[in-house]
Amino acid sequence: MNKPTPKQMEVQIMGQSYLLTCPVGGEASLLDAVARVDTAMCRIRDAAKVKARDRIAVLASLNLAFELSQIESRRDSVPTDTAPASEPSDTSAASSPVGNVAPDPQEQARLDDLLQRLDQALGTDGRLL
Repeated sequence: MNKPTPKQMEVQIMGQSYLLTCPVGGEASLLDAVARVDTAMCRIRDAAKVKARDRIAVLASLNLAFELSQIESRRDSVPTDTAPASEPSDTSAASSPVGNVAPDPQEQARLDDLLQRLDQALGTDGRLL
């Protein structure tokens, strides 16, 4: 039996085109993921603190992973018999360690440490701050 051929889709993230492959029937999920990544990256870029696309991508990835971790933690802390039917799809930037909301001093110190480690990992090519 033949497997369905994956579909290729052209998407835009921060104004840059990407040709992505997704399984048949996964188009809506892929477009949702692209929208989330684009929003996260544009929010960081628009905050005007980070300009390098690779650093923006890393910080957006960390934000999205942090938000997912928060959702999973909330889900794990709710007893299964009272768990909500679904999690809200829109997570607040306030729960994110990076974004337009100013973090508390402890979070800011962690972010500064993270940026320093990113600078070391990226070398001089990625250092714009």
